[in-house]
Amino acid sequence: QVQLQESGGGSVQAGGSLRLSCAASGGTYRSKCMGWFRQAPGKEREGIATIYTGGGTPYYADSVKGRFTISQDNAKNTVYLQMNSLKPEDTAMYYCASNPICSSPPLPRFFGYWGQGTQVTVSS
Repeated sequence: QVQLQESGGGSVQAGGSLRLSCAASGGTYRSKCMGWFRQAPGKEREGIATIYTGGGTPYYADSVKGRFTISQDNAKNTVYLQMNSLKPEDTAMYYCASNPICSSPPLPRFFGYWGQGTQVTVSS
């Protein structure tokens, strides 16, 4: 059973930065698609970035491309999301999720394991 634990959320002003972390435990970390999703109140959950633990080109949603960077530390079974130039519209609950394969765009219904989420609030 894979368990995912996010951390690093918080409140920042527009233009600021945050780094989210997702630590995976249980199961097999290798050969997994690790994804970051977000959900704002009243909106659908959106896949914003994915990375395959075995390597390859990360995926970014257009809404975060050029501002967010997904990375991983396989030795720590941890995936990161560096968020720069944050905007008020980035305010949401951010979730980490795992799936055996990556798709483009990442669809929440295909991801079987989820963390509990971490809140990101960006003020103008």
